[in-house]
Amino acid sequence: MTRLAMHLPVAVALALASPVFAQDHSKHDMPGMSSPPASDHAGHDMGHQPHHTTPDKPAQPEPPHEHGKMHGQDAPSAHAGHDMSAMSPDEPVGTNQPAGNAPAPRPPVDHYADRQFPPAEMAHARHMMMRESGGQTIATLMLNLAEYRARKGRDGYHWDGEAWFGGDINRLTVKAEGEGLFQGCVEAAEVQALYSRAIGPYFNLQAGVRHDFEPGPSRSYAVVGFEGLAPYWFEIEGALFLSDKGDLLGRLSGYYDQRITQRLVLQPRAELDIAAQDIPENRIGAGFSSAEAGLRLRYEITRQFAPYVGLSHEARIGRTARLARADGEAATSTSFVAGLRIWF
Repeated sequence: MTRLAMHLPVAVALALASPVFAQDHSKHDMPGMSSPPASDHAGHDMGHQPHHTTPDKPAQPEPPHEHGKMHGQDAPSAHAGHDMSAMSPDEPVGTNQPAGNAPAPRPPVDHYADRQFPPAEMAHARHMMMRESGGQTIATLMLNLAEYRARKGRDGYHWDGEAWFGGDINRLTVKAEGEGLFQGCVEAAEVQALYSRAIGPYFNLQAGVRHDFEPGPSRSYAVVGFEGLAPYWFEIEGALFLSDKGDLLGRLSGYYDQRITQRLVLQPRAELDIAAQDIPENRIGAGFSSAEAGLRLRYEITRQFAPYVGLSHEARIGRTARLARADGEAATSTSFVAGLRIWF
């Protein structure tokens, strides 16, 4: 009995331990995990679990492809629906793919406001905006020179102005210029009517007619010329004149506005006349016929209204100077000038 009592605790302990070793792992259903069959666990290192081997059956090295299955690299459940074998390292993906032939998407609505307001009213508003942004028709009248000239014994006057009507590209331009004496008559007067066409941001090409009222006999000319803003802000103007008698004349003029202050402006100005042949009835000789150079200082009370003072020197050149001396006239003259520059 004594020996039986000694072996009874050992038997009870073995009976309690035997169900633990007899458990089947296939009966365990843990959420999120699917356990492979018991036969697949042979020879695998299960994380922190010890690797059990039996003395009569040494552990076998795991195949390379089996290890990937345990870590989910090739598990069918992780890549369901993906054809991984169809992808090649050199196959273009994303934006590297060739352009397709699918139709382009529809552009956004150009005039979104038409959805909220009557389209006819919005079309009229857009038309007015385009006109006000450069397509409008406007008119300008500018009197560049309207001055009194004080000369020794020959005080006189001089005017030079233009008016134009039109837009930024096409304009009708009228120019007028002349001079005379207070104690005499008008010595020179001309009017030009020109079509002006913009040929660039800074220059206009002009063509039309000119008529000289004085000196007599009067002449009419066909005109081709240009005007514009040269580099460094020089305003220049040039023209050729072919008269109804076959006389060919040319003229080149320019000026520059040098701002001393925002209101005080110094303006040098020059003009040169050329004749292709002698015109005895108008006392003009071939070649360079006359030149004028002036310097005027103006004060702009407003941009549109500016009084000025200055000096002007006129000279007849070459054959024209000889014709003037033959008539008892001086070939050169210098004048003190005072006048107004007005535009509106």
